[in-house]
Amino acid sequence: MYQQADTSIVTVKGQIVIPSRMRRRLGLKKGTKVSLVDRGDEIIVRALTKDYFERMAGALKTGGRLTQSLLADRAKDREREDSK
Repeated sequence: MYQQADTSIVTVKGQIVIPSRMRRRLGLKKGTKVSLVDRGDEIIVRALTKDYFERMAGALKTGGRLTQSLLADRAKDREREDSK
């Protein structure tokens, strides 16, 4: 785990600057979406990049059952709407 300590100041608009070395290491570029997680006395910032989603794939260990269930539900919804 990386333990870099830097400081930043919160602006009037609630914005902060992520230091450039952290942005480079995490691959944060203009337009990168991030997730903010409130953990009581700390805020976790996660870059929502392709790498993040690839790491998280399979985290629920459902073997694709959730996806199949969702697709089946959507197909049933379409059938109901088509029959109206």
